[in-house]
Amino acid sequence: MLLRLRLVLASLLGGGLLLVLLCLGAQNLEERPRLWLGFGSTAPLPAGFLVGLALVVGVISGGSSAALLLPRANEDSLAD
Repeated sequence: MLLRLRLVLASLLGGGLLLVLLCLGAQNLEERPRLWLGFGSTAPLPAGFLVGLALVVGVISGGSSAALLLPRANEDSLAD
């Protein structure tokens, strides 16, 4: 249980730090296209920010899924 909690917290902390660095780096970009969705469009955002946001979401979801899929210690001892 403690290992799962550490994995989730590490992925959230790492994703949060990446998001902070991404927001700081995307401040001075001049080209800001809109992302057209099926029901409307987003605010004008830099393309690098959108790609970086996808990376941050991947880091957080990957770490969370790794923590959820980690086998339990008592199930390993029963299988032997």
